[in-house]
Amino acid sequence: VIHTFFFFHVDFIIKSYIYVNRKMKYKFKKKPYAHQLIALEKSWNKDTFAYFMEMGTGKTKVLIDNLAMLYDKGKVNGALIVAPKGVVGTWYNQELPAHLPDHIENVTVLWQSNINKTQKEKLRQFHDPDNSHKLQILIMNVEAFSTEKGYSWALSFLNCHKSLMAIDESTTIKNPKAKRTKNILNLSTASDYRRIMTGSPVTRNPLDLYTQCEFLDPYHLNFSSYYAFRNRYAEMKTMHVSGRSIQVVGGFRHLDELADSLKPFSYRVLKQDCLDLPDKIYMKREVQLTPEQKKLYEQMRKEALATLNGKTVTTMTALTQLMRLHQITCGHFAADDGTIQEVKNNRLSELLDVLEEIEGKAIIWAHYQHDVRNIYKLLEDKYGPGSVVHYYGKTLPDQRDYAIKNFKENDRVRFFVGTPQTGGYGITLVQANTVIYYSNGYDLEKRMQSEDRAHRIGQKKKVTYVDLIAEDTVDTKIVKSLRKKINIASEVMGEDLKKWI
Repeated sequence: VIHTFFFFHVDFIIKSYIYVNRKMKYKFKKKPYAHQLIALEKSWNKDTFAYFMEMGTGKTKVLIDNLAMLYDKGKVNGALIVAPKGVVGTWYNQELPAHLPDHIENVTVLWQSNINKTQKEKLRQFHDPDNSHKLQILIMNVEAFSTEKGYSWALSFLNCHKSLMAIDESTTIKNPKAKRTKNILNLSTASDYRRIMTGSPVTRNPLDLYTQCEFLDPYHLNFSSYYAFRNRYAEMKTMHVSGRSIQVVGGFRHLDELADSLKPFSYRVLKQDCLDLPDKIYMKREVQLTPEQKKLYEQMRKEALATLNGKTVTTMTALTQLMRLHQITCGHFAADDGTIQEVKNNRLSELLDVLEEIEGKAIIWAHYQHDVRNIYKLLEDKYGPGSVVHYYGKTLPDQRDYAIKNFKENDRVRFFVGTPQTGGYGITLVQANTVIYYSNGYDLEKRMQSEDRAHRIGQKKKVTYVDLIAEDTVDTKIVKSLRKKINIASEVMGEDLKKWI
């Protein structure tokens, strides 16, 4: 059966590849995987489509190739890409340069909320007659649509282009009451083509689907309102709270019908179904420093001195300074008197955004014990007691055995949080196929050992590794250092250079 299935898909892929390359005369900048070609074949010329592709299966490349094909055919001359704040930089700096074909001239602008003179000049490029023949791409973070300024800029862009509008990680618009959801739904009719992308379209319950599908087309699910949709698929019950009665969701029904209604305009891909994917898939999520972090970081970098809440830290060596800089990017601050000061940061919220996109169990590694404690508390508050275990220097021996056993055997336990120094050796955690590095250290052995807790005998799925990185900080220096060590080790052993972030 497996062989029949495989050869059927090989035949389909060959035909699709011929169709895309010969009839469309489209040349890929990077060769697609088989499942990406199927997604493209199903969607490229449809007005609306949903890429329900699991993290690590390459849905971004599919969207970029789809956009390029539509541009080549004269169907669009602009694209509005909406993505979470941790992903917009990746679209701008990595994904578009990597996958948009070289023959397509483009003007690409990353929108920023604090529009200054330089930003206005970039945005004016869209109205320059010399750029009228170019593909024009505006990338905006989804939070911008909670503001009138962001909404107005997006509407202005869509109104003067034949456009494709795409929502990356579309669960960010699952709340029908949120202002950004309402604004994005209002914008949808101003675009000619619409796409949504997410690996986990249902993060809480099936009702998450309504506004995602409404963005594509209000008639896709054949309901006039969210409440009509809820009445069909949710079983409501009455609860009495503080002397009043409220209706809450008690269960769900007709889910087979709902699944069937999605099929005509969506394509679902799981890593386990992709025979040609590598066993290890590496991804990066950018974390923006807060103003407070930037100020402290610059103080430390320039003067090796930072002050917060009356606490002072000094650095006497370059190594210590690097450590202090790294702590600031992670969101805390070790003062000279030994106290830890919290620094307002986006790292924890970015971690939650990543976890919203995945299903099943996950391992989260952090370099500092302080971060392990913060992550543990955050996840326990978010997902409930018993959903997370910890494994680091302060975890007692009997608690460590409990953590491993519970993570392996208890479906309620979704998250394993620890430090590579303590948990990166000698344990097997193949129940997880997502590993998140909240922060990295310079030790290559600890990095590779901690990766292999999930990637070892017994693992039946592809493993995705996600690194949270603050660009243009010591975070990137650490990654470059690890990358260099990996390359040297590969050369010494006579191996091919390993793919990594």
